[in-house]
Amino acid sequence: MCGRYVQARAGADLAADLGVHLAEGVEVRPSWNVAPTTGVPIVVERLNEDELFREIHIARWGLLPGWAKDPKQSYKTFNARSETVAEKPTFRSALRSKRCAVPADAYYEWLTEGSHKRPHVIKPADGRVMTFAGLYEWWKDPSTDEWLLSTTILTGPSPEPGPGGVLDDLAALHDRMPLPIGPKHFGDWLTPEKLEKDDAALLLTQVRAEALEVALGWEIYEVGRDVGNVRNNSPELVEPLQAS
Repeated sequence: MCGRYVQARAGADLAADLGVHLAEGVEVRPSWNVAPTTGVPIVVERLNEDELFREIHIARWGLLPGWAKDPKQSYKTFNARSETVAEKPTFRSALRSKRCAVPADAYYEWLTEGSHKRPHVIKPADGRVMTFAGLYEWWKDPSTDEWLLSTTILTGPSPEPGPGGVLDDLAALHDRMPLPIGPKHFGDWLTPEKLEKDDAALLLTQVRAEALEVALGWEIYEVGRDVGNVRNNSPELVEPLQAS
């Protein structure tokens, strides 16, 4: 799963690294402890005067479908299981026509050992930005008539133990992982074209198949317990834990 992550690049730097535009009026502030229901940058592709643009917008982390009655629903929809997303009423419409990328520098996962939980960082070893497969929706607040953009991060099963290296480390850490979008299907995932149900399911299968290839370029290390408190937010959170 993905319940906390790092987005340490400011707006202009993030846009430059991704090769996209920063939407007008959008401000992206670095965060080393991104938590659900906060505003996060997402990359969407839209058609403007017959030309496609990839832009960064800010969305609430926790998907709110149009029929949601209350924004509190987003507390339960910050992740979406890729195995069932095509069938779940909350996500199936967005899978066909509202796909996005959620940029991150790293994400956190907790290794459970009995009653103890040890936080770890998972990040690209080369320092590049990673992009998770996401979905987005627009939701109109009935109390204010204002529109709210929201998003979710898709997850999939971690690797089966056995390959060795970082994939074994991922398998030992947790049985779920956020789905990174690899270069083969990045453009296909962002296309604003509405797909037929079977085509959307096929695209999702392709993204899932490439995810483990992307994960081969990750590194994993333990960090301090301060990350467990969302009020802590500084670059020190991603520093490797020093052996005592």
